[in-house]
Amino acid sequence: MPQSEKSIILSKANHRQKNVILLRFDYDVELANRVKQVDGARWSQTMRCWYIPERLFNLHSFFETFHEQVYIDYSDLRPKSTLVPVQKKIVKTYPYRKSIELPKGYLEKLEQKRYSDSTIRTYCAYFKDFIHHFGEQPLDSIDTEAINQYIHGLVKNGHISASQQNQRINAIKFYYEKVVDGERLALSIDRPRKSISLPSVLSKSEVQQIISKCYNIKHKSILSLIYSAGLRRSELIHLKLMDIDSQRGLIRIKGAKGKKDRHSLLSAPLLLQLRGYYKKYKPQTWLFEGPVAGTPYSPTSIAKILHEACAKAGIRRRVTPHMLRHSFATHLLEQGVDLRYIQELLGHGSSKTTEIYTHVSKNYIEKIKNPLDDIFNDST
Repeated sequence: MPQSEKSIILSKANHRQKNVILLRFDYDVELANRVKQVDGARWSQTMRCWYIPERLFNLHSFFETFHEQVYIDYSDLRPKSTLVPVQKKIVKTYPYRKSIELPKGYLEKLEQKRYSDSTIRTYCAYFKDFIHHFGEQPLDSIDTEAINQYIHGLVKNGHISASQQNQRINAIKFYYEKVVDGERLALSIDRPRKSISLPSVLSKSEVQQIISKCYNIKHKSILSLIYSAGLRRSELIHLKLMDIDSQRGLIRIKGAKGKKDRHSLLSAPLLLQLRGYYKKYKPQTWLFEGPVAGTPYSPTSIAKILHEACAKAGIRRRVTPHMLRHSFATHLLEQGVDLRYIQELLGHGSSKTTEIYTHVSKNYIEKIKNPLDDIFNDST
């Protein structure tokens, strides 16, 4: 509870044969005036409280609007699960990492080559694990066979993923090949077989349903922009006001994955919507800001508003923000857009990465005649 003793208690009810969310709080003129401005908010004389139709209520948006002013009790809105609680996953800790020093030049070389902060943290952590495993043994005395045995042990006993296996190998190779200038082929470390998984995509009608269920203009603009420009979630939250080029109908994405800048599409109808959003929210620096002015929007909040929109749209399968990006690429391909242009819009370094969408495009599959059709035709 904040220092302010004001609070709003949210609860579910049925009013005039409609599901509603009740807003109960001690009378306060300023708070009542703010509630009046919420989309769908109405005063009930019979229940002596404010309410919002459930179909218009968005908990995340409501929390963003009021949590700095009052304490919000939404415990009654939490689903009453009857499922047996799942045992929490045990998170492995590495207390020794704090006391291990990296070899001279390792961190500096990563920074000189302008690796991302995330990659630097990962490489440093994994190389410290490598040093810890071999103890006092000098790094220049560890041969390829010993390194392969170390990686094999992690795979067999540490149950690491193929992705983590590759990252750990990269962290080790970076030291021997970049920091101490070893020969590139000197280390022949066995890598995992690369798995190829097809991206999950939404149909155009599903995208339309999801966006139409966002009654908050900020949330609708966020999901619309991710889909219409094929953005990664990190790219969306780092967009600045100046990145919207309304004159040319483009969006500028700076410093994206691989430290690459690119442009993507800006939908004309979305531009009008963004102008309405700007007038209402007046962001200062970032195109989409969090509850505190001048701070970027939270990545987890994007997932939450998408989850809520999918629930309202009746879409039961798991939908992630990245699926909107996959859907953008697939729908462009189905419209006949050349793969090279899609590659540029997505910021892919290789055309092979973009080609994966040919495997999920219904247009490509529909062109293939099923051999069973002839068998059925011959038998009738």
